Amino acid sequence: MSHPLFSPFQLRSVAFVNRIGVSPMCQYSSQDGFATDWHLVHLGSRAQGGAGLVILEASAVVPEGRISSGDLGIWKDAHIPALERIVQFIHSQGVRAGIQLAHAGRKGSMTPPFAPLTGERLLLPQEGGWQPVAPSALAFSPTYAMPQPLRQAGIGAVVEAFRQAARRAFTAGFDFIEIHAAHGYLLHQFLSPLANRRTDAYGGSFQNRTRLVLEVVDAVRAEWPAHLPLFVRISATDWAEDGWNIEESVQLARLFRGHGIDLIDVSSGGQVPNAQIPLGPGYQVEFAARIRREAAIPTAAVGLITGPVQANAVVAQGDADLVFLAREMLRDPYWPLHAAAALGEPAGWPPQYLRAAPRHSPARTPITRPESA
Repeated sequence: MSHPLFSPFQLRSVAFVNRIGVSPMCQYSSQDGFATDWHLVHLGSRAQGGAGLVILEASAVVPEGRISSGDLGIWKDAHIPALERIVQFIHSQGVRAGIQLAHAGRKGSMTPPFAPLTGERLLLPQEGGWQPVAPSALAFSPTYAMPQPLRQAGIGAVVEAFRQAARRAFTAGFDFIEIHAAHGYLLHQFLSPLANRRTDAYGGSFQNRTRLVLEVVDAVRAEWPAHLPLFVRISATDWAEDGWNIEESVQLARLFRGHGIDLIDVSSGGQVPNAQIPLGPGYQVEFAARIRREAAIPTAAVGLITGPVQANAVVAQGDADLVFLAREMLRDPYWPLHAAAALGEPAGWPPQYLRAAPRHSPARTPITRPESA
């Protein structure tokens, strides 16, 4: 039986062997933004596990764009070699590699959540803490820093930082980029009235609140080769009164399509700490489905998708083109191979592991990134 979850999918010149993606998941295991052996093993094992694509965690485009002191970074050329090493290994497993470009905005200058003794807390100046920036002087919560509102020059610097990060991502060999405009980070902060109280060209109306993210998309798309795809992650709703909502997300998705975005990774929440989120299996899939249907753009679905039958149904029913898994991939790096076996689908195994594979399983073939259309 043929299951759509294991059908190939293509965006521009990049072909994915199946519809399963590893979501970007912060590991808080970097120093000065550099990828480490932890990242190589963590991401490499998920590539061995048979996903069609692996997305590196939120990677800060400037130092002050980190969530924590342990965040991955792509704000300087010195970061490229360690990232390239990871990309090469992912490719050796027949898997496509992407990176999420991010700026934390007002949610920055924190310790890693698993900091010894204290857990997550605000970094002190003597510990290397920095001044977070945001659209407006509104702190995420009392335990976070009061951000400094960005002026025009600062906004321009953010756009340029994303562009430079895209250049570095190409040099490192990534197949696609995902721009992070979700989960209450800087670009999402500009989108939402709950964080954006500006009265200039970047605040107030829908057109103004979407201005920065479109400027970032245009800058990245201009730098990123035309034959390679560009994703964006959004929070479809803030789950809070007077916040960003699904109707605005559909409208923004239509704009993204005209600005060279190829796929929208549809998540939700993260803007305010008191949001009432109705958690449940596949609770965000409906947003991916609506955006795909009403904006006529490919989407990826996320959020408590855990089983092979459930994941396959998302694609089979036309709710999304891809399914991205996060915590389930932490529990089981080989989820795609196990899902293929459960559904009776052939799946390429690393040749080193063929002795443990189901009978007649093919060996996986390494890939290379398309360098031209």
